[in-house]
Amino acid sequence: MKLITDAMAQTEQPAPAAPAPAAPTPPTAPTATQSGTGANGPDPAQPPSLPDLMAQLVPVFVVMGIVYILVIRPRARREKAALEALRNVRRGDTIVTSGGLVGKVTRAIDENEIELEIAQNTRIRLLRSAVAEVRSKGEPVKDAPAPAAEKAPAKPSQPKAKS
Repeated sequence: MKLITDAMAQTEQPAPAAPAPAAPTPPTAPTATQSGTGANGPDPAQPPSLPDLMAQLVPVFVVMGIVYILVIRPRARREKAALEALRNVRRGDTIVTSGGLVGKVTRAIDENEIELEIAQNTRIRLLRSAVAEVRSKGEPVKDAPAPAAEKAPAKPSQPKAKS
C-alpha cells in the first residue's frame, strides 16, 4: 500500500522546470570522415549507401537459396517421380488408391482410367489420379501368347524314403 501512496504523491508534485537552453550552435557541414552520419545516426533524407544495402539484402538471398535447396527442389523431384510412376502403371502392378484400396491392375482402359481387381472376380474402374502409390511393378503381360515349346518328358519322381 505504501508503494501506491508514494506513486500517487509523485504524480501530484509539479514537474521541475527545465533549464533554459544554452546559446544555439550553428549546424556544421558533414566532413569527409562523417560520410553523412551525424551523432543521431544516418540522415533520413539521404538514401542508404551501397554497402549498407548489400549488407541487408545478402542474408535474405542466402536464406532464399537455402530454402530452395532444402525444401523446394526435393519436393519437385518427388512429385516428378510420383507423376512418372502414375503414367507408367500397367497390367500386373499392385497399387494403393487414395481411398486405401489395394489391388492389381488388370487393364488400362484409356489415358485417364484403369481397371483394378480388388478381390477375386471383383473389378472396378479407377481414375489414374486416384492412385496414391505403386507398390510393386508386375511383369509386362505379352499381348500374343508365346508358342508352346516342346516339353521334355518328365522324369518319374521316386518316393522319398522315410527315416
